Amino acid sequence: MSKKYEKLAQDIVEKVGGSENVSTLTHCMTRLRFALNDTNKADQKALKSFDGVIDALESGGQFQVVIGTHVEDVYKEVIKHLQPNASSSGEPTDVKKVSILGKLIDFVSGTFSPIVPAIAGAGMIKALLALLILFNWISKDSQTYYVVSLMSDAIFYFLPFLLAFSAANKLKCSPVLALVLAGVLLHPNLTQLRLDGTDVSVFGIPLTLVSYSSSVVPILLIVWSQSYIESLFKRIIPNAVKVIFVPMCTILVTGILALTVLGPLGSFFGTYLAMGFDFLAAHGSWLVIFLVATFWPILVMFGLHHNIVPLSIAQITTSGYENILGPGAMINCIGQGVAALVVGMRTKDKALKQISASSGITALMGITEPALYGVNLPKRYPLVAGMIGAASGGLFAGLMDVSRYATGASGIPAIPLYIGENIWNLYNILIALVITTVVTAVLTYLLSLKYEKDAPSQNTVSNANEGSGVADEVITIKDSVIATPLKGQLIQLQDVQDAAFASEAMGKGIAIEPSEGKVIAPFDGMIVSLFPKKHAIGLLSDEGVEILIHVGLNTVKLNGKYFEAFVEEGQRITKGQTLLTFDLDKIRQEGYVTQTPVIVTNSYSYSDVIAETSPQNIDFNNTLLVVKA
Repeated sequence: MSKKYEKLAQDIVEKVGGSENVSTLTHCMTRLRFALNDTNKADQKALKSFDGVIDALESGGQFQVVIGTHVEDVYKEVIKHLQPNASSSGEPTDVKKVSILGKLIDFVSGTFSPIVPAIAGAGMIKALLALLILFNWISKDSQTYYVVSLMSDAIFYFLPFLLAFSAANKLKCSPVLALVLAGVLLHPNLTQLRLDGTDVSVFGIPLTLVSYSSSVVPILLIVWSQSYIESLFKRIIPNAVKVIFVPMCTILVTGILALTVLGPLGSFFGTYLAMGFDFLAAHGSWLVIFLVATFWPILVMFGLHHNIVPLSIAQITTSGYENILGPGAMINCIGQGVAALVVGMRTKDKALKQISASSGITALMGITEPALYGVNLPKRYPLVAGMIGAASGGLFAGLMDVSRYATGASGIPAIPLYIGENIWNLYNILIALVITTVVTAVLTYLLSLKYEKDAPSQNTVSNANEGSGVADEVITIKDSVIATPLKGQLIQLQDVQDAAFASEAMGKGIAIEPSEGKVIAPFDGMIVSLFPKKHAIGLLSDEGVEILIHVGLNTVKLNGKYFEAFVEEGQRITKGQTLLTFDLDKIRQEGYVTQTPVIVTNSYSYSDVIAETSPQNIDFNNTLLVVKA
């Protein structure tokens, strides 16, 4: 079904440290979210270089691999390469310390991420109903409305069940027992006791009876306590009777604790949370929408945007409307999508045109990562233009107190979510989107006059000197000859003992088995990146060819030992200049393979990359690669 991602999945598992390093794995709309036993084993640089991976980052206690809208297909292949017991493989070894706040964020984010698609789907059913009513195709009094509305409301009424199951998987306790405890909270008899208004106690302990439908905090506290109580009974109850008495004791003890302490405590917290939302709506909702709309791309880059989802869901379940996440996120999607589309119209780079068009449309539909990582962030000016446009639209939406009445997507399909009793709420979000579109499009176009003005009519490629302080310039792509940066013996790329290089996932090229520990510049150009551990270096020629020279395989583990760099990022280089030296013998003595791939990382911008095949033994400045425009 998702076989085309089999190789990518295998490479991802390898670069996060192997199956044994994966504690748990979930996915959201665009990301694989790993809980790793040791994050130091994850090769972030290698993951970012894979064709099919947009970005890799660590945030909130999770290691996140950004894939895009087809993440579910990749996820299905990844889990095939994980150990069946990977999610319960015991205590991690050599775990990177995470703060209490980081653990809390990881727990909340990891619990909500798997259920967000279901909540979004239910919200979009609400949007469909709003449209049907708006066009008078059904009425609110019809049975159709009643039944379909019931479908969309079910997920919110029974939200404790979904949270129980997801939280239990996150905390590695029994999901079935967690569902039973959620059932205790929503049992009709408990509801009847609350409605009767009589005093109730269990074993002499009085119960505080509250409504748990659509609640969030109580069940999270209950499953958290279950994880410890269940673990305790598993340790003290003999194996012969464990299958019976562990569930019995866990349900009984946790259930009583839930009804007497944790449930009421969570409900109390939820009540004051609702009061906080009401206060915010009355005094500062405009600021929240403005800030979220403006800085949403920053939250996305650090993987923090999903941490707002619990607040959004809590607000919609307690207040019936939501303005913490929805309006700002939607306005941002339009801003980043429009910016990418304008770049596509202005650039002369055919590959970038295609990326801009597809990712821009995807952003308008509510998924911004492809546009953000593929176009706007690398070129920078569309990112800034999109943020300014979103800030303009967000300010208007905030001042007009725009809210949505159900959760769902964040792009154009979410517009019906804003249909409510006051039709001006819908008009105001549409005006905000128009403001965002106009400001973003105009500003992106004006900035493109500076950053794209020198672009010729044929294929071009951007100068990628990130962090060097050098402005983007557009360089004509033409045939280029790349000289040999090392002395040694040629190895065809498919024979390299590393799948990422051999599969050409990182680009076309060749490899060299060095006979001397020295790397020289193969052309005139610039240092784009120098890896901190000095084992790899990225170069950009004056003709636009991007080269990665990776000395040895897995030599990142040497932490810079035996390597010395003679250049730094952003520095101009001339052909033949010494870039790196390394102790070849000592690296081999440490057991490392010294095959050195030389990769054209922007191979997609060229018609072909032709590797030299003879002579097998090459010297400095021999012809190594011919890059065809």
